Amino acid sequence: MTNNSNLSTRLTRLANLDTNTISDALDFLELDGATFGVRPLWNCKKIVGRASTVKLGPKQTEKPTVHLISPVIDAVNESSHDRILVIAGGTDGVSCWGDILANAAKQKNIQGTVIDGCSRDIDGSESIDYPLYGKGITMISARNRVIQLDSACPLQFAGITVNEDDYVIADGCGTVFIPASEIDAVIELAERIDTRQNGMVEAVRSGKSVAEVMHDKQFEAINNS
Repeated sequence: MTNNSNLSTRLTRLANLDTNTISDALDFLELDGATFGVRPLWNCKKIVGRASTVKLGPKQTEKPTVHLISPVIDAVNESSHDRILVIAGGTDGVSCWGDILANAAKQKNIQGTVIDGCSRDIDGSESIDYPLYGKGITMISARNRVIQLDSACPLQFAGITVNEDDYVIADGCGTVFIPASEIDAVIELAERIDTRQNGMVEAVRSGKSVAEVMHDKQFEAINNS
């Protein structure tokens, strides 16, 4: 199987899961990756893909600069269809994203953007069906306030270290990152958890005691199976 086929298979399997199940798998494996508070900024679809990281920081000079994030979007291969922009390092209450960037990302077939911060022009992203996850919405522009410091680099994102090409899944419950080196183990365990939990739901629906069905030993059995 080629590397591209492996990647496609992983992304398909990941798309069949949700952030809750992936978070549980990370817990069992004693891995970090689940975040809190990075949720859909409009009623957008779930996204899965690999991280293209962007590090921002406060602007310290009056000298004009290239608009943040635009070089990263320009560099994306539009045939890849697997990239998610992961943006961190902004300033509280200041936008890291807007509708012009959303349109550019859409043209490059980027799957969506997750921000450890805020976005403006949220209606613009929604109008073109561009998925956007973050901590909040603002109208305050990044211009002359925030600049891009680096890209394709390790980030601290909501307390989690995220590297270029790590895997990302985001849905209505939030955003989770999976280290690329651990993706196969995480997906395999998450699929077992999903199967077991679906069985637990059916057991409750059939009339079994929820106290018994949800006993800790049942969850321990998932990891030991």
